[in-house]
Amino acid sequence: MGGGDCCFLPHGPARSQRAIASLRCLLQLTLLVGIVLVTTACGARQAGDQIVLAGSTSVEPFAELLAEHYMAEHPEAPTINVQGGGSTAGIEAAISHTADIGMSSRQLKEAEKALGLEVQVIAYDAIAVVVHPENPVDALTTEQVRAIFAGEIRNWREVGGENRPITVVTREEGSGTRGAFQELVMGESRITPLALRQDSNGAVRVIVSTDRAAIGYMSLGIVSNVVKPLALDGIVPSARAAVEGQYRLVRPFLFVWLGQLRPAAKAFVDYVLSPPAQAILAGEGLIPAVGG
Repeated sequence: MGGGDCCFLPHGPARSQRAIASLRCLLQLTLLVGIVLVTTACGARQAGDQIVLAGSTSVEPFAELLAEHYMAEHPEAPTINVQGGGSTAGIEAAISHTADIGMSSRQLKEAEKALGLEVQVIAYDAIAVVVHPENPVDALTTEQVRAIFAGEIRNWREVGGENRPITVVTREEGSGTRGAFQELVMGESRITPLALRQDSNGAVRVIVSTDRAAIGYMSLGIVSNVVKPLALDGIVPSARAAVEGQYRLVRPFLFVWLGQLRPAAKAFVDYVLSPPAQAILAGEGLIPAVGG
């Protein structure tokens, strides 16, 4: 841009051309200022301090959803970075302060409690036992599920299904979902070493949805029509059945941290416990921790 065009508007025949040039210059300057302001604002969020959440892959998608809502409603807030890794990894991240908040889908162990971790239940989730939609089996007892996952029942015909070897799909060690399933279903029995181990609920869903002989377990909150949840002891898994105490495979979704939260992180936790955020979780199939 020419400096003279922006500084004065002379008289004479060139007046109209100079006026157009001056107007163009003004528009360019306005656009440039706008770009700078927008870039600066975006850069402030990107370059600023982050709130880091890490842990349970069961909690992860719900934390991501709430983070999206929170950042949209609070553009001045730091970026919220949500990572998976499993409940044990999330608790360890909170202990080591590599994350502001750890996410867990299991209760803390005694050794973890002894470290003085702060624990906040953000919601409750039912665990669904799922099979392929074309599997004719619609219901099992807890004892049958335990025997299947222990490797004692190996063919679907033993529980009223087709003559097919059962493909057992489980979560990895350290998973909060596996820990809850072990406690609530397996008890002292161990899951068969022949089971296919997956590192997320989503991976379990994919395997079960593509294998007619497969059975797995996952968060009820992310069950979709690509898999079929089984009735357990005559009760179809649902948030309502869990709230009423009829369906017993229920575990908490936790936020944990060590010491005092930074104000920005505490503000996000407060938002998660607010009625609007709890309503979002309820809409996703979870049981609210407050007001529900």
